[in-house]
Amino acid sequence: MEVLIVPDAAAAGERGARIVAALVRATPTAVLGLATGETQRPMYAALARRCRTRQLRLAEVTTFNLDEFVGVPADHRGSFRRAMHEQLFDLVEVDAARVHFPAAASVDEVPMICDRYEAAIATAGGLDLQLLGIGEDGHIGFNEPTSSLASRTRLKTLTERTVDGARAAFAPGEPPRHVVTMGIATILSARRCLLLATGARKARAVAAMVEGPLTSMVPASALQLHARATVIVDEAAAAQLTLAAYYRDVERGKPAWQRRADGDDEDAATSPREPDRGNP
Repeated sequence: MEVLIVPDAAAAGERGARIVAALVRATPTAVLGLATGETQRPMYAALARRCRTRQLRLAEVTTFNLDEFVGVPADHRGSFRRAMHEQLFDLVEVDAARVHFPAAASVDEVPMICDRYEAAIATAGGLDLQLLGIGEDGHIGFNEPTSSLASRTRLKTLTERTVDGARAAFAPGEPPRHVVTMGIATILSARRCLLLATGARKARAVAAMVEGPLTSMVPASALQLHARATVIVDEAAAAQLTLAAYYRDVERGKPAWQRRADGDDEDAATSPREPDRGNP
């Protein structure tokens, strides 16, 4: 597992955007697994800025979102579909036919939706890169603690802690109790995983994911099994990492070809840019 430690949330988003942009430039038809959440906002803003200044095009990519609440309309303010449109899709050129969500109108249709979602990912050629965040309890997607490490896209019942975290988006009503989420095995099938974590509240989960034992009690620790998992954390989220100094040494010692592959030479690789005229 590669661990990259950056100063703050903005730097984490920028570093993540460089990796995604480098992949899409090399493979314009890349298949991206996307995630929502506050941690991802700076990265999507950085990608949208690249598209606006013509450093990047997303028109040919295919996307599969990690999860979605069951029975929530696409335009609801708690919907992950709405979040993705507000944070990225409405700001860039995308092909709506290539954008996918595991959306189910009711619990009864979830099995069919899950089978179709897994089939659609396979038909697209599999995920080239899966973006991830991490919960304070170590969950990824909505794979709560004790989730099967062999799980595929499926229905999950949310913990009270997760439901409480969603209340603001659904007030004055109650948040949904069910979601459809990619399973851990679905996530691990991606050719690359890229997880972003920022803030002191994520420090314990990050340490357990990277340096703790592989356990279903910390679903994100399954990334230890992945051949190419990259974790980008800010200083606050890295605070409990025992081997932080080693991760910094590894980063400083990366050979040039690895840096180029992850877009570290982006300024030299892109064409002249228009002036940045503000937020996307």
